[in-house]
Amino acid sequence: MTDADRLRRLLGGPDTAWLVQRVRSRLERGAPLTGKVTLAEATSAERRAAELLLGRRAGTGTSLSVSLSEVDRVLRASGASPDGLATAVELLDGPVRDLARENAALAAAWRDAFAPLDEALASRPELAEWRAWLDATGLVRRLTSGPAEAADVLHRLAAVVRRLPSPDIPLGQFAAETCGQAHALDDGPLATLALSSARALAGRPFRADGGAESRRETWAAVGVHLDELSSTVLCLGLPGDAHTPLGRMLAAMRGEPVSLTLRQLRRHMAPIRADLVRICENPVVVAAAADALGSACPPLVCCNGRPSTAVWRLLELLAEGGAEFAYHGDFDWGGIAIAAAVHTRIGWRPWRYDASAYLKAASDTPLAGRPVPTPWDPSLATAMRDRAVRVEEEQVLADLLTDLAP
Repeated sequence: MTDADRLRRLLGGPDTAWLVQRVRSRLERGAPLTGKVTLAEATSAERRAAELLLGRRAGTGTSLSVSLSEVDRVLRASGASPDGLATAVELLDGPVRDLARENAALAAAWRDAFAPLDEALASRPELAEWRAWLDATGLVRRLTSGPAEAADVLHRLAAVVRRLPSPDIPLGQFAAETCGQAHALDDGPLATLALSSARALAGRPFRADGGAESRRETWAAVGVHLDELSSTVLCLGLPGDAHTPLGRMLAAMRGEPVSLTLRQLRRHMAPIRADLVRICENPVVVAAAADALGSACPPLVCCNGRPSTAVWRLLELLAEGGAEFAYHGDFDWGGIAIAAAVHTRIGWRPWRYDASAYLKAASDTPLAGRPVPTPWDPSLATAMRDRAVRVEEEQVLADLLTDLAP
């Protein structure tokens, strides 16, 4: 039977508290109670307490070392704790936590919390890097109080990701349909994570810069608009007319880049007539074409990254008017993904955007990212993997302007 009074005299005082805490720490980690523990800069009182416990001098010097095996033997032999040192620590300082079990349970709870999102991302390789970034930064853990809150947030985030990119929907409606609340994506942990996923799909840095304009542009890039004025499309040389407000504006601005809003395009119900419409990825092509060609520039539409709802609406109006499309973009995997989305939705023929054009373009910028198929020219993806350099539109701008010239 444990001699509680003797145990408190030997190990329960303030001058042996450091030893009890060292033993507790080992027990919580599942480490064996063997070897020595050392206290640097031990006081004379702490040294005397160790000598009383061990029944011998505790050595000299400023540090104090105690053998745990010897302490265990003394406690058993003296009757202070017949079951040994581990039991003594629990009697003096309360039950010992099993940190290994707790950590395993916590890790399992986090895995369960992420399970709905991981299931949603199983068929979304374009978001694999973003998913890894969530783990690397610990963003979800920092935004939520623990696995229980995170499970609810990630369940709704999975529903958001499944619907992105969206063809055309207001943010409030999108939030209501995916999260059950119209304002669920306005602010808070879910809104932060959802916006981050949208940035990943739009080929932008995952972490938002916090600006309202950046937020509008990011959502618009994946087909979700905060309002009809925040989603825009840049164009040049589109034919105007004298019968509609949009047509009169295009006619008046002939030769100058025009930024059309989703509101304007939604209120224009008639098809826009054009023969061949060239599509570029970056605004620099539109600006250079306006400077070089002015009103002689043929129809040119800029995706400006992943197409916004306004871009899709304009392309649909042009397609309804019988237009054919020719596409050029950056030769990198993000650009290929954008091109593939446009190719799937409206179809186009390459505009210096095939393997031959890629191999002729000069560049030494390394190509990074996950490869994406190029169904309009399967050999392009192969050439990009083999050559492993990226080519931006700015690097072939002279060739593009030559093609646009009358």
